[in-house]
Amino acid sequence: MTVLDDINAGAREDMEARRRLVSLAELKERAAATAPARDAWAALGGDSSPRNQLKVIAEIKRRSPSKGDLASIDDPAELAVQYADGGASVISVLTEQRRFSGSLADFDAVRRAVDVPLLRKDFTVDEYQIWEARAHGADLVLLIVASLSDAELRDFSQLTRELGMNALVETHTAEEIERAVAAEARIIGVNVRNLKTLDVDRSVFASLAGSIPQGAVIVAESGVRGADDVRHYASNGANAVLVGEALVSDATPRERIAEFTAAGAEAIAARV
Repeated sequence: MTVLDDINAGAREDMEARRRLVSLAELKERAAATAPARDAWAALGGDSSPRNQLKVIAEIKRRSPSKGDLASIDDPAELAVQYADGGASVISVLTEQRRFSGSLADFDAVRRAVDVPLLRKDFTVDEYQIWEARAHGADLVLLIVASLSDAELRDFSQLTRELGMNALVETHTAEEIERAVAAEARIIGVNVRNLKTLDVDRSVFASLAGSIPQGAVIVAESGVRGADDVRHYASNGANAVLVGEALVSDATPRERIAEFTAAGAEAIAARV
């Protein structure tokens, strides 16, 4: 069993425990009563041409399977406010419990604190989680191509659209990009961390980004240590970067986001 398989199995087990407490029917009622989703597509520059700014998806996570504990984050809402003040276009909140020490309570706290679009970052294996995300005020969900069949990817993508949300569709290979495109993904991430081994290879982004159709928002995921990595991704076609560890482990995340945004804009201007 790969690391991804193990994480998915745990995500499903935890979801079933929540389902025993809150039925799908109840979630649908809650989702219907929730304010409409914010437009993450526009926030990430999807409706802008040319896309001359790099967007930052700033992530709130306490730990990771590859690095262990990253930050205690006693107040995720306060961190989210710093992210928003720094110019983050989207904030990602880990809600996976076993490997990342996240929770829906973290998500709820962040949702109350900021008005920018939020990504419910979890390992989606069932439509229940998508309804759950919307009921908690999420604007995006994560769909990992490697975790889903073509039918699941298509159906889950369609459900997010029906709920007014967007999906960050994560890929790791050229074949997975083809599958994402076939599912009509508009926000496509290239994760340079292999979720089967947890190895990071930043060169993967440059080798794959060119195969993503024009019009999609291209997100570089993982491997950002500093501004040089942001420049590398932006110069190779990234419209946005998803950054977690480099922000949660920094004492000045607001300033770091501004630094990353400026570095990305510089690289985009150079490639144009």
